[in-house]
Amino acid sequence: MKVTKPEEAGKKFYVDIEGTEYPWETEAITVPQIRELGGIPADVAVVQEDEDGNERTLSNDETVELKPGHRHGRAPKYKRG
Repeated sequence: MKVTKPEEAGKKFYVDIEGTEYPWETEAITVPQIRELGGIPADVAVVQEDEDGNERTLSNDETVELKPGHRHGRAPKYKRG
């Protein structure tokens, strides 16, 4: 059972994986969860692209903090490495 913090109530989070936006229930997501959502195999790197277009390969044990709402313009994205 997931517990929602009071400050998260009513907020909607989204994760953009290779151009597809997925709804997410909490303000954090792990790399294994990103892999599962996007169908990214374990032997392929997960790369985070930030608002400025900079890319960073994530380690499999990382947790990423999400900001609520849909993004317009450049937003953090995740893709295969």
